Amino acid sequence: MDFTDVSLVALRVFREVAERGTLTAAAGALGYTQSAVSRQIASLERAARAQLLERRRDGVRLTAAGHVVLRRAVTVLDQIDATARELAGLPAEAGTVRLGWFASAGAVLLPRAVAALRRSHPAITVSTREGSTPALVRALRAGTLDLALLASAPPFRPFDSESPPLAVRTLGERSLRLAVPATHPLAAGDAVDVADLRGQRWIAGSSVGDERLMGVWPGLDERPVIAHTARDWLAKLHLVAEGCGLTTVPASLAPAAPPGVRILSVRGGPEERRRVVLARLPRPLPEPAARLADALQVAAADLSEPA
Repeated sequence: MDFTDVSLVALRVFREVAERGTLTAAAGALGYTQSAVSRQIASLERAARAQLLERRRDGVRLTAAGHVVLRRAVTVLDQIDATARELAGLPAEAGTVRLGWFASAGAVLLPRAVAALRRSHPAITVSTREGSTPALVRALRAGTLDLALLASAPPFRPFDSESPPLAVRTLGERSLRLAVPATHPLAAGDAVDVADLRGQRWIAGSSVGDERLMGVWPGLDERPVIAHTARDWLAKLHLVAEGCGLTTVPASLAPAAPPGVRILSVRGGPEERRRVVLARLPRPLPEPAARLADALQVAAADLSEPA
């Protein structure tokens, strides 16, 4: 079989596997059986006369040949999809931007930017989806997202080791804050000492890789007591409001805190900073994506902390 004879179905399956990171997740997203996904990948590898995926315990990783196929597949599939939309009388791809975002970006930054873009450029359509950092980075690489809002913590390493590196624009840098129940003894002032955080109960993020202790103040000299885990930032803040524990939040989320929550700064130890960055593949942005990137930059500047 020559590679020029591969099917669009096989290319779509391959792109989905590259984005999802596992054959099982890709099968679930496509509504296929895992064996059907495996067959499509096998047919591509036969046509390419090369291994496209490295199978590992934690999923799959693209080989050098896999990156070549993915890069070309993204271009082909985007053109096919754009043609289908044009024939159906729908807006062309040039007017649509696909944006991924991390959870807390949806509280203030994302709505403000999208609303501002809708007012200034109503012909641009923005489709968004929330995801974890690894999932959003894979989607950028697979070409199913144009832009992704990502959160970055010190020491601010690259989001992946693939080549070429993602193009990253820092939209803002925020200090980390502490969310405590309004009835908690620590809520009496506007700030607490880091030493006062010893022995507290914490509401942490999901226990996946580096996010395991997200929500716990960094660098505590003890094993933290995790009372609850929740990925959703709003769920964590409502647990705080009910007196179930403490959690950390970016300073930009302070205006969105529900009643019963105090947002405090923490004294002592190194200052904890978090960056909000906009990532994309290193290639020229279409005008609609560039307009959205500018709107996000302006919204982030409006939310900047006072000097």
